[in-house]
Amino acid sequence: MPLTPEIRWIDTPEALDAACAEVAQADVVALDTEFFRERTFHPVPALIQFCAGGPAYLVDPLEVACTEAFRRLLAEGPLKLLHASSEDLEVLAHWAGVAVAPLVDTQIAQSLLGEVPAMGYQKLVEFWVGETLPKDETRSNWLERPLSEAQKRYAALDVVYLLDVWAGQREALVRHGRLAWLEEDCAELLAQARNDEADGQWYRRQRQLWRLSPRQIEAYRRLTTWREGEVRRRDLPRSWLVSDKLLYAIAERMPENRYELAGVEGIKPPLVKREGDNLLALVREARHADDDSLPAAPLSPMEPAFKKLVKAMKKAVGAEAEALGVAPEVLLRRRELEALATAQLNGKPLPLPTGWRGERLADALEQALNQTGDPA
Repeated sequence: MPLTPEIRWIDTPEALDAACAEVAQADVVALDTEFFRERTFHPVPALIQFCAGGPAYLVDPLEVACTEAFRRLLAEGPLKLLHASSEDLEVLAHWAGVAVAPLVDTQIAQSLLGEVPAMGYQKLVEFWVGETLPKDETRSNWLERPLSEAQKRYAALDVVYLLDVWAGQREALVRHGRLAWLEEDCAELLAQARNDEADGQWYRRQRQLWRLSPRQIEAYRRLTTWREGEVRRRDLPRSWLVSDKLLYAIAERMPENRYELAGVEGIKPPLVKREGDNLLALVREARHADDDSLPAAPLSPMEPAFKKLVKAMKKAVGAEAEALGVAPEVLLRRRELEALATAQLNGKPLPLPTGWRGERLADALEQALNQTGDPA
């Protein structure tokens, strides 16, 4: 049976500061959050959990605001452990107003040690500690008060076991010479978290961009950039304002007036009434943008030359992944392969991986590209 941790409920600034003082000298602090996000863009924090080997502290953010002592704990001091941390980092940044550092993400650590690239916390605990965690509170309402004893125990176990998991992972990473790889990947994760703002790059996530002309892509870029700013300002889920699918359809049609906008498949009259002027203005800006300012259209993934390059690079990445005993996507994601193929065929500088991935892959990728095709 899983252990029953000591749990301390924190709902006053004084209690939070006292808890921070108790763990301030620890080498490692495990962190986790529970939050609600169905109706907002920014996550609503419902619980903050941390543990340094003693009690599991459960902080009630509905009752206590973040204190300076907790901000210091997050931004300085001990190594912080989180599992699958991207959303937790967003919760903590929104609640505490600071970035978490230094950081280790145990999911990333595990991806460097085996062929499962995104192992869940429960499986991770089974693997390293041999305990089976309860699953009955997975979909719990963490905003309800008071929390049940089962909820508190479930939340506490989310941090208690991270310390034992990390102890095993760290030993294995050192043994395989990969600890520096993890440090590099976690630093990159933090850099991405800090830069996750409305920077105009959301449009690149659209897998069907290659079907659009450069001017349509510019319209889609402007539309998504506008939406990113608006959902943050209004604190709404993206789809509540306007979905990716609809923005893509608008960019594809390039409507010139409300009548044409209303004719876009999927558009509902309330959206035309509420946001029609904004959407049409953005399309108009794209229509009149200078040709030399337009983004380049991605190559079609159906092109034989493109497919040949991606296939050759996937083979090179797969061979290295097999040698390392990790999943290929841990080394290089498909969109990165596609960016390399596009650069090669367009005669542009190759966006080769850097850091430890560059050391392992750059030569093999260049060889695969040069053996398979020449720049257009």
